[in-house]
Amino acid sequence: MSRLVASPPCFLGKVLLESRSMKTDIHPTYYPNATITCACGHVLTVGSTIEDIHVELCTNCHPFYTGKQKLVDTSRRVEKFQARKAAMEKLGDATGKRVKREKRAAAKTEKKATKTKKMAKADA
Repeated sequence: MSRLVASPPCFLGKVLLESRSMKTDIHPTYYPNATITCACGHVLTVGSTIEDIHVELCTNCHPFYTGKQKLVDTSRRVEKFQARKAAMEKLGDATGKRVKREKRAAAKTEKKATKTKKMAKADA
């Protein structure tokens, strides 16, 4: 037969609370008015643990944000993609296997029809 044993009451005493407080002199100095200077000359003021920050790109001069992004294409990837896209637009939505099979069958019947016309002309 098991007995239920009551556990001692849990409490947060003064000693326990003092040991959980933050340690002093281990945190870096926070500069609320730190400056970020870009190579283009744009200056931002932010809060940081570093007082002066120098960067090469910012939102004012980065090509992605300014819209002056250039595509570097070494193996004609862009042209190939654009050609595939144009071919797909030319075909329209009909690109599935069934549609291709139906197109081949239609072309085959058309070819047979022209062949029979030629044979009929030759016989006449």
